[in-house]
Amino acid sequence: MKEIKAFIRPNKVNDIVHHLKGAGFENMTISSAEGTGKLQDETAFVSQKFSITDSEMAKLEIVVDKNDVDKVVQIISEQGKTLNPGDGIIYISDVEKAFRVKTGKDIRLD
Repeated sequence: MKEIKAFIRPNKVNDIVHHLKGAGFENMTISSAEGTGKLQDETAFVSQKFSITDSEMAKLEIVVDKNDVDKVVQIISEQGKTLNPGDGIIYISDVEKAFRVKTGKDIRLD
């Protein structure tokens, strides 16, 4: 299994989630995030929570079968891009194990 973590523009979240669900990827986590990077947008602001961040982002996390990674990345890229700097970044990581909170038993990941 693979974890896909994508930092995306907040105004693109609904489109991305809609298309992921339409493709059969129902389970994901979306959270607010802040970051800093090369992009120095004139509309960027200094966060009231953190003194060094300059851009509001959304973080999407989803775990999928390794055979589905390219499809999910394609959906996120196609639906998330604006063709402007600061559209975000996607990371792919291995998931070694997963456990159910309710039972403490591992979830088979093959």
